[in-house]
Amino acid sequence: MAYTTLWRTLSPRQLNLAIQTFSLISIFFEGYDQGVMGGVNASPTYVTLVGIGKPDGTITNTTHQGGIVSVYYLGAIFGCFAGGWLADRVGRINGLLAGSLFALVGGALQSAAQNSNFMICARVVTGIGTGALTGITPVLVSETSAANHRGGFLGYVFIANYLGISVGYWLAFGLSFVHDGYSGVRWRFPLAFQCFPALILVLFIKMLPDSPRYLASVGRKEEAHDLLRRLRKDRSSADEIDREYLEIVTTAEGSKPSSPLQFAKILLGMSGRPGTNLGRRAWLCMWLQIMASWTGITAVTAYAPVLLEEAGYSEIKQNALAGAVNTIGILGTIISAQIIDRLGRRACLIGGAALLFAVNLIAGALYEVSLFHQPDKAAQYALGAITMLFLFNLGYAATWGTVAFLVPTEIFPSDLRAQGNGFGITGWAIGVGMTTLVNPIMFGGIRSRTYFLFAGLNLLWIPIVFLFYPETRNRSLESIEGLFSTSSPFHWRMEEAYKLHGDVLAEHGVTKRESFSADKSEHTK
Repeated sequence: MAYTTLWRTLSPRQLNLAIQTFSLISIFFEGYDQGVMGGVNASPTYVTLVGIGKPDGTITNTTHQGGIVSVYYLGAIFGCFAGGWLADRVGRINGLLAGSLFALVGGALQSAAQNSNFMICARVVTGIGTGALTGITPVLVSETSAANHRGGFLGYVFIANYLGISVGYWLAFGLSFVHDGYSGVRWRFPLAFQCFPALILVLFIKMLPDSPRYLASVGRKEEAHDLLRRLRKDRSSADEIDREYLEIVTTAEGSKPSSPLQFAKILLGMSGRPGTNLGRRAWLCMWLQIMASWTGITAVTAYAPVLLEEAGYSEIKQNALAGAVNTIGILGTIISAQIIDRLGRRACLIGGAALLFAVNLIAGALYEVSLFHQPDKAAQYALGAITMLFLFNLGYAATWGTVAFLVPTEIFPSDLRAQGNGFGITGWAIGVGMTTLVNPIMFGGIRSRTYFLFAGLNLLWIPIVFLFYPETRNRSLESIEGLFSTSSPFHWRMEEAYKLHGDVLAEHGVTKRESFSADKSEHTK
């Protein structure tokens, strides 16, 4: 019992730090598994084993290569909904434990792969674990964070995403020198390494408390109030804590977990909850992540070495620069943590899309000139093209990289939040899975002109975000419900609805005195 209640001995600062630390480890796993496949695909022994190329490492079947990488995201779609379903019933911490067990087994199986089919099955198992971890972790962070720090806290947690990607690339870079790259350890060890963070989660995640929102949703109100005080008392006044608690328990009254069947109904707009517009929320979550994937981030993350080869760099420089390109994402995420609660979600998305449009356009133009018009001056244009890759990763991490994972954790009710976030993770899996599948085909066909496609898509995302995505900055998770009390999909109508229905306690006719009297009476029965 002492093991699962050890968090009670921590100060508020230490408790928040512990939640963030384990959340970092969870997101590190997701980032590392994305980044590691770039190095694995460059290993000649792996290429031969799974039958996607020649013994010298030359890949001849890009469709098969992309399929092995992207099948992982099919597992992630199942994992995010199954993990969310579990987290809404037995708690966020238990959901994370289940996800980390799948991640541990999947990582071990990938490192022991004997053929293509073995690898595909292992990738699916790992994807299930990743989907659960990526779906539940942002929910835990959002539900334990104060409204005015929610975006910043999640921003710092997502530093681990780029840290994981960078570690994957740098590890691949170092191992590429073992036996001149012709060694099984070049790809088996990086795949086995992901078991380390998964094992830490399996052993220690139960040391954390669950979220106050989950505790209230299952009727454990006194525990929810006690935990909320422990989380907030060094940052918020007693009145602020009490009001947040009242909003939580007032919203939680009468709530109950949904069945998996209801989530299919939500997607079709048949949720059975009048006035909540859950279907619109689901589509907002999915499309936000799909749009994020089609900014061009997967091309930079997973296929940076290919792009650097196009620029004329040697293999050593390709791998070193690919690691550096992804490492700069850490700086971008730190910037995101500083601006996301100041500027707001909408400003970050719109400004980020405009920046990524410009960067993609310039990068495409530079590659176009160097490859097709002035190939004799390719080396002179290479530096500019690589600079654009660095700027892209910096800009994406500072804007879309965090916001796309934050918004889905904010706009669903507490009793549906973990499963609701599954729609966002599904969009992420669809978007990333689709782009990793078609990226090698696009770069093999239209080559660097793919950047012009990404530029056009980023331009398209600007009006979509402006019209349909509401602002959630500095608003409690419970008051955000007011934004969706209107049937209109436009953000200005949602703002009008928020002014009318954003006061949770007033909407339910609840006063502080009455609520605490009722709670006290309930606890003394």
